Amino acid sequence: MNILRPIPVALLAALLVASGATQAVEFSQFQADKSTLQFVSKQMGVAVDGRFKKFSATLAFDPAKPAAATARLELDLASVDAGSAEADGEVVGKPWFNVKLFPTATFVATAIRPLGGDKFELVGKLSIKDKTQDVSAPFSFREEDGNAIFAGAFILKRLDFGVGDGIWSDVSAVANEVQIKFHIVAAPAAAGK
Repeated sequence: MNILRPIPVALLAALLVASGATQAVEFSQFQADKSTLQFVSKQMGVAVDGRFKKFSATLAFDPAKPAAATARLELDLASVDAGSAEADGEVVGKPWFNVKLFPTATFVATAIRPLGGDKFELVGKLSIKDKTQDVSAPFSFREEDGNAIFAGAFILKRLDFGVGDGIWSDVSAVANEVQIKFHIVAAPAAAGK
């Protein structure tokens, strides 16, 4: 005699998760008001914090399929906040960003690799002042309040991009290494997409 018993909902949910039958979430809606792009440079050995106030990102990230992820960031170089009006005016000029000729910097991801747990590596091409370099950055991923948070940092060598040339290429005055820190927030893809 075969007796059918109802399967408890919790057991059914656990079976679905274990079988991979649940739908993964793709995060693709960039949240500019919650995201930050900061940098730390050293002048005469003293750390100087700064940030960029305007940047945009297009991305598609499903934590279950990181290899299929895409990311592109466009940065308005004139939106730099280097700590003072004088510094802001200096770094947008020709020796530094030369925003009249090169108003934006771009980053395009070429690969995203899982490193285990919530850690990943972002690899791609960074272009500043018509110079393009390969960069990689470790980052962490977490979900908070239904959004994805990507946080990471990497070291950029400014002279590789011609940033701070001429008298500013003296690395004893302004260090060549600049730490870039990012905190990107994205909401899930809109329903039905």
